[in-house]
Amino acid sequence: MANMLLPPEERNLTPDQVEALDKRRDWGLTLQVIAGQFAVISVLLSLWVGQDLSYSPGWAHPMAYYMAIAVTIVLVAGSVGTYLRRGIPVID
Repeated sequence: MANMLLPPEERNLTPDQVEALDKRRDWGLTLQVIAGQFAVISVLLSLWVGQDLSYSPGWAHPMAYYMAIAVTIVLVAGSVGTYLRRGIPVID
């Protein structure tokens, strides 16, 4: 009998499909961890962004650019990781 706690599309998978599903969820967790690490980096960069935007001349705002890149990585890696981890997590 199928496990009724799983989504309907995951109830009758073959062993190869289950392995692929586990790999997909592992990649999702990896991307979520990367997003979390870059979130910490973004918080630290936010300490310098205000000063960088106030005192750097012209278009030379490296901390603001680094912050924008870090926030973009957080949003992309976090959303893709969450998409890949959809469904019931593996219980060991």
